[in-house]
Amino acid sequence: MQVNIALLTVTDTRTLDTDKSGAILVKKINEQNHKLIDRKLVKDEKKLIKKVLSDWLKKDNIDVIITTGGTGLTGRDITPEAIKEIADKEIPGFGELFRELSYKSIGTSAMQSRACAVLANGKYIFALPGSSGGVTDAWDEILKFQLDINHKPCNFVELFPRLKEK
Repeated sequence: MQVNIALLTVTDTRTLDTDKSGAILVKKINEQNHKLIDRKLVKDEKKLIKKVLSDWLKKDNIDVIITTGGTGLTGRDITPEAIKEIADKEIPGFGELFRELSYKSIGTSAMQSRACAVLANGKYIFALPGSSGGVTDAWDEILKFQLDINHKPCNFVELFPRLKEK
């Protein structure tokens, strides 16, 4: 099953041409035969992040939103805060698993990541680090499998029809 994905890079310094992490994700999305519906780049400002995400949450043709960047500890890293303000439910296991996997490659520095995931308006939002290693680990070790309807014993895709249940 093809998943429709929107990709947002949060950065004060990169452009679409110099966005390595975004380019890695575009390639990986295509390799899994998913569809990239939209790709944008915004500054590390909460209102700008929330505006793009809110617009995408209204679109029926988007199933998953992936952000890259803004998940660190500096003053400008604000992506998790922006996402939590529009979330219906948090998915704590995503960040926990991501940091566990990161620990294997970067050691205790993994604790500096605030990668997270939420459900909002029946869509998944995954906030990944801005590093190329971080997005590669998140995709190759988690998202590739959870966005595959054939992954067992369960996956995020099979829940799509029930995400808006009341």
